[in-house]
Amino acid sequence: MLAASKLDKSAKIFVAGHRGLVGSAVVRRLRTLGYTNLILRSHSELDLTNQSAVKTFFTIEKPQYVILAAAKVGGIHANNTYPADFITINLQIQTNVIDSAYRYGVKKLLFLGSSCIYPKHAPQPIPESALLTGPLEPTNEWYAVAKIAGIKMCQAYRLQYKWDAISAMPTNLYGPNDNFHPENSHVLPALMRRFHEAKVSSAKEVVVWGTGSPLREFLHVDDLADAVVFLLENYSDLGHVNVGSGKEVSIKELAELVKEVVGFEGELVWDSSKPDGTPRKLMDSSTLAKLGWEPKISLRDGLVGTYKWYVTTQ
Repeated sequence: MLAASKLDKSAKIFVAGHRGLVGSAVVRRLRTLGYTNLILRSHSELDLTNQSAVKTFFTIEKPQYVILAAAKVGGIHANNTYPADFITINLQIQTNVIDSAYRYGVKKLLFLGSSCIYPKHAPQPIPESALLTGPLEPTNEWYAVAKIAGIKMCQAYRLQYKWDAISAMPTNLYGPNDNFHPENSHVLPALMRRFHEAKVSSAKEVVVWGTGSPLREFLHVDDLADAVVFLLENYSDLGHVNVGSGKEVSIKELAELVKEVVGFEGELVWDSSKPDGTPRKLMDSSTLAKLGWEPKISLRDGLVGTYKWYVTTQ
């Protein structure tokens, strides 16, 4: 195990994917903590799928630390429609950034994955050891396989080159800069948008699919950003680390809470003829808890802040 160490506030830190949900939160957190030397590039400035462009960037900028939050992401429909894009683009981004980071002298890299790396029928709560113990969820296996390759690439470079690359796997995230698209957003932003639109149009009811019984875990993206900095400073080992809230909420409880936060006063109707999805999905984040980190933002407070952001950006 390589020694973990505190970061210098003037260290050059490249946050790849700084405009996304995760990357933007990491930038906010680093700036709040007083880091002054962040290297940020939009997709138009640096195409991470272009190997020569990535090599040139690392040659010139020489970052000391890399947080790899860049990825091609999307819902079930997008994964089913563009499977080649999801596996190829993510493999290209990861391979180019991880390899160049090692070759051009980066001290430490943190790779961000997703809870979809785990088998469809993993034990609940899902421990890190469940990785590669069974078949994946078919609807997003292209993305999941790429993310698993990223974890394994970090491990391989650590084993072969004694290089400090670590991986963190967040649970379901929400917060500012989330995707509120009506067709391909996740459950929490989708509910928020629907209740908001129902409130604005004075609708009498909002119909939600299923019975509301499935249990899910949600983590505010600002908590994840805090965990990312914590892991950069305090963790250096082969295994990937789960990052979750450790708190389960039923879809029914979530919908009622979002309804309350938004201020929709109509009726919430459950269409039980529609499918519920996986009954339970919770990550075991005890590894991170033992290291001394825990989330700070309650679901209610996080929803209030996210709704304020959503309303002001519409």
